[in-house]
Amino acid sequence: MNKEITTSTLRAIRRILRAADLNGRKLSGATGLTPSQLMVLQEIERRGETTPSTVASALQFGQATVTNIVDRLVAGGLATRQRSERDKRQMILRVTPEGKEILFQAPDLLQQRFRSRFEELPAWEQAMILAALERLSDLLEAGDIDAAPLIDTGVIDRSQ
Repeated sequence: MNKEITTSTLRAIRRILRAADLNGRKLSGATGLTPSQLMVLQEIERRGETTPSTVASALQFGQATVTNIVDRLVAGGLATRQRSERDKRQMILRVTPEGKEILFQAPDLLQQRFRSRFEELPAWEQAMILAALERLSDLLEAGDIDAAPLIDTGVIDRSQ
């Protein structure tokens, strides 16, 4: 019986990984962006204009990761970056009309669907799922791996 449970657990993990991979491919095909790039673009759009540090904090991404992603978004014409009039040390980010069009075309991210469904669960079930996933992370010796709240495969600042 234990072998069956182990096999079923591994199969469930694989389905989650495949769902993340398929979601990333679908997003890339529709927009040319990775999930992390889309999240950064969405966060800039949500705020109207913002700084890289605010985006990093809101998304729980590292500052270097956000800088790397913003570099790609600016190079792709999806966002702009310019010095603040009030504080020349700050860079202000904005979404371009092309970036807004990409956001309009983008399919729902897997984590957005997860978040809305997960938040509908009772608190006890949320806590149970969290405990099981944290334990699974420990079993895979992944507890010390830096990870943003993003359902995706690979590193979040990978170059594409």
